[in-house]
Amino acid sequence: MPGKLSSNMEDYLEAISLVADENGRARITDVRDMLGVKTPSVTGAVNTLAKAGYLTHEPYQGVELTAKGRRAAEDVKKRHAILSRFLTQVIGVSPKTADIDACKMEHTVSRETIEKLHDYLHKQTGEK
Repeated sequence: MPGKLSSNMEDYLEAISLVADENGRARITDVRDMLGVKTPSVTGAVNTLAKAGYLTHEPYQGVELTAKGRRAAEDVKKRHAILSRFLTQVIGVSPKTADIDACKMEHTVSRETIEKLHDYLHKQTGEK
């Protein structure tokens, strides 16, 4: 998978990261349930992400993000958190709507915009 991950693949990485157990492993069924997709869709995404070096998969052992996969998942989660926070705290969107919209926006917004939003939020709260 050369270049940028698709928004769909980013969603899978984020979901795997969120449902992983204390050993860092996520079950296919948990990813399926979180994303509301069918098992073959998860299996196909897992195979694609494994070939690209984002995760490892052993049958009946679940999937585990590689260092590359963890970095990508953390980046998606960070973008999501910044966007969701901006939507709720700055413009007053309800948390549920902000979460849904942030999920859509996190894949398309530029790195520059995310950095500017992050800086803006920190200035508003006095955080460093």
